[in-house]
Amino acid sequence: MSYSHFDHRKYASAPVLAKPGRRWPDRRITQAPLFASVDLRDGNQALERPMSVEQKLRFFDLLVAIGLTEIEVGFPSASQADFDFTRRLIEEGRIPPQVTIQVLTQARPDLIARSFEALSGVSRAIVHVYNSTSPVQREQVFGLDRAGVRAIAENGARWVRDAAAAHPDTAWTFQYSPESYSATEPDYAVEVVDAVNAIWRPDRGQRVIINLPATVEITTPNVFADQVEWFCDRVAMRDHFVVSLHTHNDRGTGVAAAELGLLAGADRLEGTLFGNGERTGNMDLITVAMNLYSQGIDPTLDLSAMEEIERVYRECTALPVHPRHPWAGELVYTAFSGSHQDAIRKGMTHRDRHGGPWNVPYLPIDPLDLGRRYEAVVRINSQSGKGGVAHVLERDHGISLPRWLAVEFARQVQREAEASGAEVNSRTIRTLFERLYLEVPSEWQLAGYRLNRQAGQVEIDVQLQQSGVVQRLTARGDGVVSALVSALERRYGVALEVVEFDEHALDHSTGARALAAVAIMVNGARVAGAAIAEDSAGAAVQALLTALATSGACAAGDDARLRSAQ
Repeated sequence: MSYSHFDHRKYASAPVLAKPGRRWPDRRITQAPLFASVDLRDGNQALERPMSVEQKLRFFDLLVAIGLTEIEVGFPSASQADFDFTRRLIEEGRIPPQVTIQVLTQARPDLIARSFEALSGVSRAIVHVYNSTSPVQREQVFGLDRAGVRAIAENGARWVRDAAAAHPDTAWTFQYSPESYSATEPDYAVEVVDAVNAIWRPDRGQRVIINLPATVEITTPNVFADQVEWFCDRVAMRDHFVVSLHTHNDRGTGVAAAELGLLAGADRLEGTLFGNGERTGNMDLITVAMNLYSQGIDPTLDLSAMEEIERVYRECTALPVHPRHPWAGELVYTAFSGSHQDAIRKGMTHRDRHGGPWNVPYLPIDPLDLGRRYEAVVRINSQSGKGGVAHVLERDHGISLPRWLAVEFARQVQREAEASGAEVNSRTIRTLFERLYLEVPSEWQLAGYRLNRQAGQVEIDVQLQQSGVVQRLTARGDGVVSALVSALERRYGVALEVVEFDEHALDHSTGARALAAVAIMVNGARVAGAAIAEDSAGAAVQALLTALATSGACAAGDDARLRSAQ
């Protein structure tokens, strides 16, 4: 194979800051940032088929329901649909008191005027103005030098300030983004932002957000964190405005860049649900919020109805949620591996007994917190082991197996999975267990029994309905099982050896009180049987009868083989 067309030499590495005094690596995130959703603008403009106004209204209600208080609703100066949507939110009183809507506009007077027209009558709003500042944008798109691009930002700031002054009944927040901040010279970014703030004057009470976008993610998250910290250390009036981040995911590290940016001094994060957005998407609000939650930090967002969140997202955007999506994916709390299943089962049992902070192997959070059922945690395929199979039987059917039977049954389930090439669901596992260990021909079903315990011995009288005739097996032994083994050996002329035996109470959900399981050697062959009955003695008797029937060593009702026990 030739790689002549895959030539890395056409690319240059991104510049890095010389910053030996960085402080952010020693910090920890101890509280949630202010989260701002850009689903209805950035996310929407990245869809193959943008959302309708009705879909946007539904999505807006979802964002409000999970607790977002700053929501960018669109680009009303560039889209009639966005304009109409913004007007409906305002005119129909759909904006709750705790929510501030945000609109985006370029730094042009006509677009800024149209944006304020869309916001007419709103109680409070964020007007977000932006222009690109990176060298490649200055040189290739605008054909301007540093001063020329700074003038675009300054003019935009004046137009926003003056338009807001004409609407004094609205509480305005001004937001400015030096677009492509991550590819802009740090000193120049500070120069432009200082020029904008000199016009807006956050130090005199004007609410201001300065948003630093990684419009295209061009390098590792630590470099972006250096850029944020460098900016926060040098920008004027830092204590008077909010520093926001808007990270994209071109390198697959948009979440990491946002989190390190918080360590570096940012206060606010813009992102989208499930990371939808241009190219590889935006920073995922759900992932960052759940990362906080898993560390015992209140994320300020309520994601407990995750399945409903996913449903609305899919229906409004026509996009899927990947089954391995962090925290939210269908399979992220599912273990197919046998060793993982065994560890989860033991960890859940330990937690049930001892409590304390959540600390279960392979489960960084309790899936129930997101409305996920434990049924999805352990699922069975050809990679699964005894722990997973035993867990499914116990979790879904109240049947707990002794270790030896769990090992044996897991092999049978694995054969089933390998034969089908697919997952073996819970119902199939129960059916297979019944067929292999519980099912017994009618002539081997226990019709009744009596026990008489005297002087350390057990006398047993077992009744079977075989070929229309009640057959009685009587014998004595040290216990129920040994007595029945003696009776069976005498009646059927077989050699029986019990090699495994277990009996224990079951959960009430099975409708019975006890399970017994036995493995026997019959004429040199090993077979196993189990039974669920109202009492442990009855379960033990039926389990042994079932094992013997499974062996095929005795033909019930065969008079030639029956001998009187008298």
